[in-house]
Amino acid sequence: MVYKMDISAITALNNVNGTATVSPTSLTGMLAEKEKKAEGTMFETFLNTAIDNVKTTNSYLSDAENEKIRFALGETDNTHDLTIAMGKASTALQYTVAIRDKVMEAYKELMQIQI
Repeated sequence: MVYKMDISAITALNNVNGTATVSPTSLTGMLAEKEKKAEGTMFETFLNTAIDNVKTTNSYLSDAENEKIRFALGETDNTHDLTIAMGKASTALQYTVAIRDKVMEAYKELMQIQI
């Protein structure tokens, strides 16, 4: 792996008699810490994105239900909005179910791996 030196790595430099030396233990510890943060951040980002997608799907389903109720009560005669809301909800739900199925399939494959 190639690591770029940043501000935190520069702070690990010790200035002894005008020459810069790197403390191997401090640099290794910082690199390991950065890797852990990167892994956690990537998983956290993935999880937050998945949660946001589910919230969006729920929002579309709620909007479609509200449009159906408004149309049934006669509050609106605009079938165009109803059709669009139902299309968005249907597409979002199909997408969410497809993603869930792929995640479950990957999980099952991981569980079948023998150590």
